[in-house]
Amino acid sequence: MDLELSVEQREIVELFTTVVARAGGAANVREHEELGVDPALWEQMVAIGAPGMGVPADAGGGDSALLDLALATEALGAQLAPVPFVEHSVSARLLVRAGAPDALVGEVVEGTVTATVALRPADGAGRASLVPAGAVAGCVVALDGDELVAVVTDPPMTAVPNLASAPLADRAVGTGTGAGTRHVLAQGPDAVAAHEQAADEWRALTAAALVGVGVGALAIGTAYVTEREQFGVPIGSFQSIQHALADVSVVLDGAQLLARKAAWALDEQRDDASTLAASALLFAAEQAQRATERVLHFHGGYGFMQEYDIQLFYRRAKGWPLVLDAPGREYARLAARRYGPLRAPTLAG
Repeated sequence: MDLELSVEQREIVELFTTVVARAGGAANVREHEELGVDPALWEQMVAIGAPGMGVPADAGGGDSALLDLALATEALGAQLAPVPFVEHSVSARLLVRAGAPDALVGEVVEGTVTATVALRPADGAGRASLVPAGAVAGCVVALDGDELVAVVTDPPMTAVPNLASAPLADRAVGTGTGAGTRHVLAQGPDAVAAHEQAADEWRALTAAALVGVGVGALAIGTAYVTEREQFGVPIGSFQSIQHALADVSVVLDGAQLLARKAAWALDEQRDDASTLAASALLFAAEQAQRATERVLHFHGGYGFMQEYDIQLFYRRAKGWPLVLDAPGREYARLAARRYGPLRAPTLAG
C-alpha cells in the first residue's frame, strides 16, 4: 500500500493551509466564536472552488474524491478554520446524487448558497435539532419521516450556545412549518439510504478534521515545552513530557490512517465503509481529546486561560464529535453494525 500523497494531494493540503493562515489563525477563530463562521474566510473558500470541490465535473464541480476532501478538512482542522466545509461538501454531494433541481445544485456548487445536512431525522413536528452549520446554511437537507427533503430558506444567523462554538441551530424542514421552499428528493428506503451515506461521509470528514485538531494541538504543545522553563531548563527536556508527546504523535498517525482509509472506502463503495467511517470518527475523537488534554496539562494553569490557544483546541476536540450524538451511543451502533444486535445475557443452569 502506497501511503504517500500525490503531487496534487500535497497541493490541496498546501492551498487550504495557506488560505486559512492568511485569515489570521487563532485570532480569527476567537473573533468569530459567537457564530462559529467567518464569512470572509468562506468567501476565500468560494474563490478557490472549495464548495463544489467534491461534486462531479458534469454537475459543475471539481470532481475530487472524498479522500481529497478529507485531506483538505484535516488541514482546516489543524487551524480550527471557522468555515462549514464538511457540512457543505457532504450536502453538495448528496444533492447531486439525489437529483436535486439544477438551479439549487448550481448555487450550492458555486457557494452562493451554503448547504448542510441534518444528521438526525426530524421530529414529528418537522423540526431538525442541532443541525451542524444550521445557523448559517441557506439549504438544509434532512430526513423528514420517509422523505429526504432539501429546504431552502434564510438562515437564522444565530447559533445555539455550545462548547465548541459551532454554528448549530434547530431548523424547520416539515410541511406546514414555514420551512421555505421544500424539495422532496427521495422517499422510503431510498431516502433513508441516501441520508445514511451522507452521514457516513460526515463521519469520515469529521474524523479527518479531528485528526487536524490533534495535530494542531501537538504543534502548540511541542512549541510550548521547548520555550517553558523549570529548574533552569526547558520542560521539554523532561523524559515524562517527551514520552507523553511521542505517544500522542503515534496515536494521531493511527487516527489519520484510519480516517483516510474510511474516506477511501466510501469512495470505493466497500461493504465495510460504514463501519470504517464510524470507527474513524470515534478513534479520531478519542485521540484529539487525548492530544489536547495532554498539551493543556503541560500548560499548567495557563491552559485554562482564554489567552492561550490550546483551550480553543480542547473545546473543539470535546464538542465536534457531540454534534452527531453521545459517543457511547455511537459505540453501541458500531457494535450492532459489526456484531449484530446486543442480547441480554442468560444464566446457565
